[in-house]
Amino acid sequence: MAKTKHSVSSRRRKKKIMKQAKGFTGGRGKLYRTAKEAVDRSLTYAFRDRRVKKRDFRKLWIARINAAARLNGMSYSRFINGLKKSNIEINRKVLAEMAVNDSEGFSKLAEIAKGSL
Repeated sequence: MAKTKHSVSSRRRKKKIMKQAKGFTGGRGKLYRTAKEAVDRSLTYAFRDRRVKKRDFRKLWIARINAAARLNGMSYSRFINGLKKSNIEINRKVLAEMAVNDSEGFSKLAEIAKGSL
C-alpha cells in the first residue's frame, strides 16, 4: 500500500493558525511555531477575559450607582436595600445609566428607596 501524505491537511492547519496570528508583530505573525504559541496563549486570555469583562462592568456600575446615591444622601447598600424592599427590580446596568444621564429619575428612585427603609 502506498504511503499517504498529509500535505493538504497540514497546510490547511498552518494557514488557519497564521490567519489567526495576522497583525501580531515580528515572528509571532510570521513564523509558524511562535505564531502557534502566541495564538494558543491569546485564545486562553480571550476565554478568561470574556468572564472578567462581566466582573469589571459590574464593578463600574456599582461605583457609578454609589456616587449618585451619595449625592442623594445615602450609601449604595442602603439604596439597593431600599429598592428591594419597595419591590423595584432594575438591574445595575440600567441604574448606572440613569445615574449618569437621568439624574432626576435617579433622585426619584432614591426618594422611593429612602421611604421604604
